[in-house]
Amino acid sequence: MLKREWKNLDKVMLTMVFLIVCISLCIIGSATHINKGAINYDFVIKQGTAFVVNLLIILFFSRYDYTKLKRFAKPLYGINLIMLAAVMFLGTSALGAQRWIQLGPITIQPSEFSKLIMIICLAALLSERVGKLDTVKQILPIGLFVGIPFLLVLKQPDLGTSLVFLAIAFGMLFVSRIKLSLLRNIALLGVILAPIGWHFLKDYQKSRISVFLNPNADPFGAGYHIIQSKIAIGSGMLFGKGLFQGTQSQLDFLPENHTDFIFSVIGEELGFLGCLFILFLYFVLVYRALMIAKECKDSFGMLLATGITAMWSFQILVNVGMTCGIMPVTGIPLPFMSYGVSALTTNMMALGIMLSIYMRQQTMIF
Repeated sequence: MLKREWKNLDKVMLTMVFLIVCISLCIIGSATHINKGAINYDFVIKQGTAFVVNLLIILFFSRYDYTKLKRFAKPLYGINLIMLAAVMFLGTSALGAQRWIQLGPITIQPSEFSKLIMIICLAALLSERVGKLDTVKQILPIGLFVGIPFLLVLKQPDLGTSLVFLAIAFGMLFVSRIKLSLLRNIALLGVILAPIGWHFLKDYQKSRISVFLNPNADPFGAGYHIIQSKIAIGSGMLFGKGLFQGTQSQLDFLPENHTDFIFSVIGEELGFLGCLFILFLYFVLVYRALMIAKECKDSFGMLLATGITAMWSFQILVNVGMTCGIMPVTGIPLPFMSYGVSALTTNMMALGIMLSIYMRQQTMIF
């Protein structure tokens, strides 16, 4: 049985993720090996341990029949709301946001897991409505379904994850064959309401959007991240300065160099060619995910694969664009690359589900 499953496994997708994570561990080690004046590799050990444990998660989800996830959609949605609400009362704060829950020695970020839970729940909801979304009345329940967790995440505040929710919803609605005029009107309504939403943003979020247009307006404040990131990427030139040799990262000029701005470290230490190689790995990963969604023969599996593809694609686009200065700073991690156990686990679970979809399409088991 294991031999047959290995034969039907999407080994290309699995290889891409394995390469990305291995490079990630090297870059995290380079970015964090000097911590408070001493050399240690605590972050690498934590991320590496999480990766090894997550291999078991991939094995479980890849062998698990993804169609059975549909029956858990309602309880998962309730658990998701409870987790996000719990952050408001039990969460710990860092970097101006309250997004984490401390469970003994373990820190989890519920908003990361909520992305995948939302994909499963929304896929279950939309699978019965494919080709039937023609009126505003049919769209309103879906808007409410997505809107509640969206607002709970926005309250933390976590604008980046909130935007990921919207990207997931739009992608899944599109493949559900929603009437395109409705989708266009929803997008137009979002643009119209944007000025109102501006007044509900935190001051630091407003600053990030303002300095996106002109980072030099506040070079030592809100614009500092973008300026240092572009300096790091530009200084790497074609071949990079070499692993552990990046001055912007090693001398702590580049903030959050192992999480949100890890791509900047890649640009500085591995150069333009290193960045191209990483983007190539992501391109193959997303392409394989799109093919799985396209070839899936049941609506639930197709929507699951589309939601995961939208999640990965949006996060890659925004994170890389943010480090290059063509997107506002939102704190969205780079999938499989940025440090973060919750984010890595979520993406590994998503990968396991994608592999499950692919395997069952090959064997025609439903």
